[in-house]
Amino acid sequence: YVYGLLHSPEYQTRFAADLKKMIPRIPMAADFDAFSSAGRKLATAHLGYESTDPWPLDGLPDDSANPADVRVTKMKFPKAGKVADKSRIIVNSHATLSGIPEEAYGYQVNGKSAIEWIMDRYAVKTDKASGIVNDPNLWSDDPRYVMDLVARIVRVSVETVEIVNDLPTLGV
Repeated sequence: YVYGLLHSPEYQTRFAADLKKMIPRIPMAADFDAFSSAGRKLATAHLGYESTDPWPLDGLPDDSANPADVRVTKMKFPKAGKVADKSRIIVNSHATLSGIPEEAYGYQVNGKSAIEWIMDRYAVKTDKASGIVNDPNLWSDDPRYVMDLVARIVRVSVETVEIVNDLPTLGV
């Protein structure tokens, strides 16, 4: 119930000031069962994101893909002038994922879409002070892991937006 309630746009708007400075207040919504059901679906999707079926993006490699062709350095959106095309993600010079639905960006985590969080966090970075390299390509034995993860996050994002859009009003 609480997880469903916390995802309600009406709840987030109505209690925005309180959410910034204190523990969230949890009112009893008129349709408890709807929020409970939505919360269960959301928790299942969010906790099981690594095992969900990937969204059918164009450009996903098959099992015979060369590991060098799926290696991620820094993912980015292609741009036409200053406008980013968020329906596609450039993974590297050999691979581009496309077919990302616009509604997938509707699922926001701290003001940034889940897809953009993955793009930011799953990049090869070197710590300036220590010289330690953080390489997400080494986090799994599957060379396609990061690209498949993007497709899974797209599915979770689209499903989350659908669930949230079906939430009833609070009725409090």
